[in-house]
Amino acid sequence: MADDGEWDRRSLLRGAAVVAGAAAAAPLLGKTATAHTGSGDADTLFQAGKFERAGRMYEEILKKDPKNVHAARQRGYVALLGNKFPDAEKYLTLALNLAPDDKQTNRFLADCYTRQDKLSLAASRWQAAGEEAYAKQFAAIHGTPYQIHGDIARLPWQQTDPFPLVEASINGGPPKSFTFYTHIDALGVSTKLAKETGLSAVAKQKIEAYGDIIWLYYGVLESFKLGGIELRNIPVGWSERESGGEIAPEAHDGMIGTWVFYHLLPTFDYAGQSLILRRRTPETAQKARADAARAGAKPLPLWLANDHLLYTEGSVADAASDTGVVSLNIGGTGEQAAGISEETAKQLGVRIDYDRPFASFAGGQPVVAYPCYPKEVRLGDVTAKGVYCYAGGKNTLGGEGFYKLAGFDHAFHKPNNITLDFTNMNAYIARGKAT
Repeated sequence: MADDGEWDRRSLLRGAAVVAGAAAAAPLLGKTATAHTGSGDADTLFQAGKFERAGRMYEEILKKDPKNVHAARQRGYVALLGNKFPDAEKYLTLALNLAPDDKQTNRFLADCYTRQDKLSLAASRWQAAGEEAYAKQFAAIHGTPYQIHGDIARLPWQQTDPFPLVEASINGGPPKSFTFYTHIDALGVSTKLAKETGLSAVAKQKIEAYGDIIWLYYGVLESFKLGGIELRNIPVGWSERESGGEIAPEAHDGMIGTWVFYHLLPTFDYAGQSLILRRRTPETAQKARADAARAGAKPLPLWLANDHLLYTEGSVADAASDTGVVSLNIGGTGEQAAGISEETAKQLGVRIDYDRPFASFAGGQPVVAYPCYPKEVRLGDVTAKGVYCYAGGKNTLGGEGFYKLAGFDHAFHKPNNITLDFTNMNAYIARGKAT
């Protein structure tokens, strides 16, 4: 991902493009970083995914140096990763007061307010972070955003491959086919559907991609209905080539991103080929924990970075391998169970098939990748042995500021069901159909 985050948020062009198998480049901590983990270096702890320990160390730094902008910002970021909003606001506001023009602090605060639906506060911070389009879009949303009507929806999948499809409708219109992917933020619709529905843009932005000039449009949607759940007054986006036409014609009518899902308690029931959405309440979270316990699924940590990217803990190579931070890519497409960097594969002794190179993407950027075959990849107690993965890209911190061991993708999830609890920030992954 580019350091400014543009590719990561916009590589799928507001959800209108065909999803591509694009596991993020998955760096493994090198020997140098690992050697310093116990040295008392808060940044090294953070980069290694030891977020709570890093947070405590940033606090110690602030006790000695209350005007340390970096420590305040990073302490706020640690809280933001776990949706601990009071702490996030406290430390990020401290950092902002110390350095009002710091774009990264403004970006973190914008994300913090966005997740809490404080969109008027978020708009000013997006503006200060240089995100004009988001600022205009959020300023145009009046009243309560993401109003939820209904308690539960069970949506059968129309297909699983090359990507899942479910039916949904916008503004009371006829059912349309939507896919989903946690590598995009808001709800995206095709240009055709935007025009059919009469959506108007409150902001637009031009980027270069696919060898063309792409216009991104930002609007406000009155209603998005998924079975028994309806969301009202929500951000929506679409995109169009400057040369004319859809980015990905006839693939689907739209794509559902993480911003929709973190307002709910979703279960992605790959094994049962259904999407289950519940109103997010303490009671539904408690039931999700109980269901997971009965299924033998232990709670995994869930982190949210760069306003919509999901992370948890996992391992690759074999049963004895250490766990690390991995991206949890739900939806999308691709035949690989996981993607790792070429350097990571070498360090872990994973077999790489250099005779079959192919073009792929890592964090939205083109790379040459190769099939590889770890002995095992694991999330919690769910494992896949000897499965097809790929190795490509370089080890990099990326815009999130921490190393990623791997990206777990569409094919890994097929025998499983995954529930995301954004209240307690846990992921539950179990074999078989959801109960």
